[in-house]
Amino acid sequence: MHSNENSVIALGTFDGVHLGHQKVIDRLLRVAQEKNLVPILVTFFPHPSHVLSPEKPLKLLISIEERVKMLKNQGVELVYVQEFTKAFSELSAEQFIIDTLLDRLSMKFLIVGHDHSFGKNKEGNMAMLSELSESKGFDLERITPFYHKGELVSSTLIRNELKKGNIDKANDFLGYDFCLSGKVIQGNQLGRKIGYQTANIALDYSNKIIPKEGVYIVKSKLNEQAFFGMMNIGFRPTVDGKTRTIEVHFFNFNEDLYYQKLRIIVLHRLRDEKKFENLDGLRKQLEQDEETTLNWISKHKKNG
Repeated sequence: MHSNENSVIALGTFDGVHLGHQKVIDRLLRVAQEKNLVPILVTFFPHPSHVLSPEKPLKLLISIEERVKMLKNQGVELVYVQEFTKAFSELSAEQFIIDTLLDRLSMKFLIVGHDHSFGKNKEGNMAMLSELSESKGFDLERITPFYHKGELVSSTLIRNELKKGNIDKANDFLGYDFCLSGKVIQGNQLGRKIGYQTANIALDYSNKIIPKEGVYIVKSKLNEQAFFGMMNIGFRPTVDGKTRTIEVHFFNFNEDLYYQKLRIIVLHRLRDEKKFENLDGLRKQLEQDEETTLNWISKHKKNG
């Protein structure tokens, strides 16, 4: 950015870039156009909880790479990622606004979410921002809360729905389908014995939130073509599994996927994980799941 270009800034964590965030971005781009300002989105990484309470870090909807990519796809020219460190957490909100937003990014207009506060002791609240905007000469706008189907849209709500396995609701509030990404690693190859070969996924982001254990309908791109499948998240109780795995069986696809990176789009939840008497019981259930999945796909006209 050239030093003589003034900016409009939207500030926030933007985990998930959900429907509420999309409204903030729409407003950012509109103000930029109306006032001839450069639109900049300022976000933080790592998430404050990962620095301030590393023993219990918050599981996030998307990684920082996904966040930046999605924000740019929404039309934001410049995404400024402020590194969140212990030292930064001690900085006053006023100092951050003056040093970074005003001096470095030439801010003339600031947009904040309805519930956003930042800086040491969260002192960067609306009252403090209003005072500073008058003394420093920048415009300030607070975005009103965004409700969808009568509920306030927030990253927290979406995380909670995923933990409960409510993938349909989570996707509705995100405004797109939730995804898991990772590499295919060697599993125990049990699926082959019962005619359901699976790809065992090792997630590429350790702080990614994982939906509730169970069986889900998924879609992914393999060799430039879309394939549907079923994903099991859980401990595989039928074979006394001890660790949680994420395994995907794709329909009509038998090629070796080892060490390939996959992006799994999670469409719908079928059922809880169950323990079966034997592998034959598991196989029969999977055949039933496959039939349910194919019916769901045709009913929802999800294109392959």
